[in-house]
Amino acid sequence: MKVAHTLEEVKAALPAEGLRVIVMTMGALHDGHLALVRRAKECGAHVIVTIFVNPIQFTDPADLQRYPRTVEADCALLATHDIDVVFAPDVEEVYPDGDPIVTVSAGRIGEILEGIHRPGHFDGVLTVVLKFLNLTLADVALFGEKDAQQLIAVKAMVRDLALPVEIVSVPTVREADGLALSSRNVFLSPEEREHALALSGALFEAHRRAKDGEDADAMRAAGFTVLAEATGLTLDYFDVIDPVSAESVSTGYRGDVMIVVAARLGGNRLIDSMSATIPGDKK
Repeated sequence: MKVAHTLEEVKAALPAEGLRVIVMTMGALHDGHLALVRRAKECGAHVIVTIFVNPIQFTDPADLQRYPRTVEADCALLATHDIDVVFAPDVEEVYPDGDPIVTVSAGRIGEILEGIHRPGHFDGVLTVVLKFLNLTLADVALFGEKDAQQLIAVKAMVRDLALPVEIVSVPTVREADGLALSSRNVFLSPEEREHALALSGALFEAHRRAKDGEDADAMRAAGFTVLAEATGLTLDYFDVIDPVSAESVSTGYRGDVMIVVAARLGGNRLIDSMSATIPGDKK
């Protein structure tokens, strides 16, 4: 495994031939990230993992400052997974002139749900994703389903800008009790972690309603009931959305959906999501 810290080093480390698969992370790796790496290895390709805490996607400077940075431990972990290249640049390497003048706009997708609470977040995400795709010339990029709106935004960018890359989604990895793995979980107290189970509980209950053939309104009502009974949570949103546009689906909608939730627990903010299908003829 080669560890590259500069643009020149990562270009030199990449094999000249063969399929390239990229997994983009901000480090503090857990088994959710490793699920992406394992899936990448299944492609029989050269695997590139990026570790970069991207400052232009943070709307809160304090959140950026406290985000866990464990590059040495992350590289040691990745070394056991037989990947080809780890790209772990510093901020000055990625943005040598400071914040970029030209960025990617997430459009309508960046103005709803997460975009309301983190304005400009997805513009920052898409800008660094595009930069890393261009730099590595990756053929395939893997993203987790937990960050559903991010996945939707990346797919939209690839589609709308005709980028020559395939986006593959990987299911969320959860603890035995249902909590989605997240680098931010380390900041939860035992009591907050217990309260956080309401997020996945709301998703599972809404998912059950979908399997029973109930519509999006019933799914939302079921999720809100679970969340209303929880303590310690400040809910930012819970919704059932279109997996292409991220817009809230209407009453009577049938077809594939994403169930999404975000909430604050003390000084921590967690998001989660789950895919579902509301059976019946599409409307």
